[in-house]
Amino acid sequence: MSRLFALSDIHGHVEGSKLLLAEAGYTPVLDRLVLVGDYVDQDPSTYEALPFIRELTEGGAMAVTGNMEQALLQHNKLASAGSRLAQYVPFLEQLPYYVELEHYLFVHAGIRPGVPLAQQREDDMIGIRSEFWSRPAAEPYTIVFGHTPTHRIGASPGELWLQEKRLGIDTGAKHGLRLTLVELTERKAYSCSTNPKNRYGDVRTVRW
Repeated sequence: MSRLFALSDIHGHVEGSKLLLAEAGYTPVLDRLVLVGDYVDQDPSTYEALPFIRELTEGGAMAVTGNMEQALLQHNKLASAGSRLAQYVPFLEQLPYYVELEHYLFVHAGIRPGVPLAQQREDDMIGIRSEFWSRPAAEPYTIVFGHTPTHRIGASPGELWLQEKRLGIDTGAKHGLRLTLVELTERKAYSCSTNPKNRYGDVRTVRW
């Protein structure tokens, strides 16, 4: 059976991402994976995530852009980092702002309520916060998003945030909490710690 996965806001945690994909038994030729933005961070060492993300997409995964990817492009940071990383500029430039799949919408930050999808502003899709997740859902699909760490929305630190037609999956990898891979098909979450004292340890699999 084909499964549908989502992973967001890895912020350079490539090894943790690989660990979770292996833990879930992700099979590119069978399963589907949507990557929901912010693959890198301000630290240039996190730019090493770009080959990993591109490799996943070449294997069949889908990826949307996040605010960190747009910042790289707008400030020409990859070109200044050297030719080896500058080669990823065309890859980042072609990333869409959202992906529709089955009854899900995958978008980095969210959408502005009441605005048709085709009329959404790009800066909202990569940057909106409470104007999105604090409003009642009215869309015909469940929105899977990252950008705002779930503990800032009301979830316990390192846990998913789930409301009607809303699923927040940024569980704070950037902040030393947890990195989470979500399997939407069977409502399972695979996660590991990103705390420097136990990085990629404490692997958990839970259902929601």
